[in-house]
Amino acid sequence: MAATDRTRSRTISKRPQPEGGQAPVVQRVRIRYAKRGPLRFTSHRDFARAFERAVRRAGVPIAYSQGFTPHPKISYASAAPTGVASEAEYLEIGLQAPVDPVALRDALDAALSPGLDVLEAVVASGGSLADRIEASSWRIELPEVDVAVVRGAVDAFTAADEVLVERMTKQGRRTFDARSAVIAIDVTAPSETPSGGPAVPCAILEVVVRQVTPSVRPDDVLSGLRVVADLEPPVPPRVTRLAQGTLTAQGEIVDPLDADRDGATIGER
Repeated sequence: MAATDRTRSRTISKRPQPEGGQAPVVQRVRIRYAKRGPLRFTSHRDFARAFERAVRRAGVPIAYSQGFTPHPKISYASAAPTGVASEAEYLEIGLQAPVDPVALRDALDAALSPGLDVLEAVVASGGSLADRIEASSWRIELPEVDVAVVRGAVDAFTAADEVLVERMTKQGRRTFDARSAVIAIDVTAPSETPSGGPAVPCAILEVVVRQVTPSVRPDDVLSGLRVVADLEPPVPPRVTRLAQGTLTAQGEIVDPLDADRDGATIGER
C-alpha cells in the first residue's frame, strides 16, 4: 500500500462517528406484555422485530443509539422460551420525548397482532429492570396425567439433594442441577372439568424457579421429574409464565414494576 493510501486509511479510521442528529433519552418507559394463544410460538427474535415495527407504526418517539447503524433503545428482560405462553414479559424503551404511558400502551397494543398484548406501561423511576428479576412463577398443565402420579414424582424431586438434567445450549450439551433452582413446586387439579363427555385427567404443576445460570426452564423441571420418577407425559404440556420479579424471604414474587408504580404515572389494563 502506498504511503498516501496508508495515510488516507488512518485518517478515515480516526474520523469521529457522526451523531446522526439523535436526540438524547428524556424518558424511559417499562412495559409488561403477554404472549398468548398461537403467538406463544413467536421466538424472541421474531417478537423483537414485530415490536420495532409496532413502534414505527404507532409513531413512538423512540430514541436511537449513536453511530453509523443506529438501533432503537429497546432492552428486554428474561424472555420466555419459544412455545411458552406468558402473562409477564418485560421490556424497557428510551424515548426522545415524554409520552403519556396510557396512550403509549394503547398505541403499541393496537399495532401488534392479537396474542402479543401490551398490558401495562410505567415511567421508569430508576434502577435496572434486569436487577429486579430474580425468579419466575410457572403453570405447567399436564393433560392425561393423573394428579396422584405427578404428586409422587414431585415428592421424589423435592426429596432429592440434586437432580441432574441435560440440555443443548449455545455452548453445546450441558449437564446441570435442576433441583437447586426450584424454590417451590406443587400439584393441583383443574378447578373445572369440561362439560359433556368423560372427564380427562389433568395435573397442574405450579413452580417457582430462581433465576440462575444456566437458566432452569419448565422443560428442565419436567426432565428432572423424568429422571427421579420416570414421569413421561403422553402429550405435550401447556406452559404459562404467570409472574416474574424479585423474590421475598417468604418465597413470593414481587412485580418488577412495583417500585416504578410508587409515584409514577402508569397505564394498565
